[in-house]
Amino acid sequence: MARRCELTGTGVLTGNNVSHANNKTRRRYLPNLVNVTLISDAMGQGVRLKICASTLRSVDHNGGLDAYLMKADAANMSLRARRLKKQIAARRAATAAASA
Repeated sequence: MARRCELTGTGVLTGNNVSHANNKTRRRYLPNLVNVTLISDAMGQGVRLKICASTLRSVDHNGGLDAYLMKADAANMSLRARRLKKQIAARRAATAAASA
């Protein structure tokens, strides 16, 4: 699996190590990926995702996985995350229709 956040698409960046003598050698900046299980309120179950630590803070700040996915742009997400977003939207719509 690629070193890429499933929700934001953050991946590996490249740059240079620069010595005191100004010698430059290429290096890679890896994202701080963590494997987490986030609870989806609409689905009623946990979802395992590989996301950045900064994305995890954003999910908490937005009020959970469901709220974050509804606000987030699907273009940067992985295929799994896009499918999850569709499922959550469908469940929310079904719940709203049943309660109305």
